Amino acid sequence: MTDECIFCQILADKAPCHPVHETRYTKTFLDLFPATPGHCLIVTKDHYTDIFDATPEAVAMVGHVSTLIAHTLRDELQCDGAGIFQLNGAAAGQSVFHYHMHVIPRNAGDDPSIHSRTPGSPAELEAMAERLSKRAYSMGVED
Repeated sequence: MTDECIFCQILADKAPCHPVHETRYTKTFLDLFPATPGHCLIVTKDHYTDIFDATPEAVAMVGHVSTLIAHTLRDELQCDGAGIFQLNGAAAGQSVFHYHMHVIPRNAGDDPSIHSRTPGSPAELEAMAERLSKRAYSMGVED
């Protein structure tokens, strides 16, 4: 863990988030600047800068949880699809240097960007997190 990493701060309960799902190895929460409503981030509980630093097991667990979150978004939000994005290094568009994956619900005609400059409404994020969390835990994947 690093003190300056926002994801490490969230994992240490030193920064707020809107949690959706958690395993021993990962935590999933809503992006505070969602590309679309329901935009989730899956982060490793151990700090890795990117895929080049992460262990194969950490990468596998994030990938495993991404399938659960994609199904959760499709089932709960009735979206047409889900974008699964994982960026490594500033040159690739990574802006938080803690290994993570974006899972973004998509509908026909959506803007394909994955980063937004507009923060989500705290009340809407809280309601969405509760809704998705109930669905995610009902679907499985505990560890």
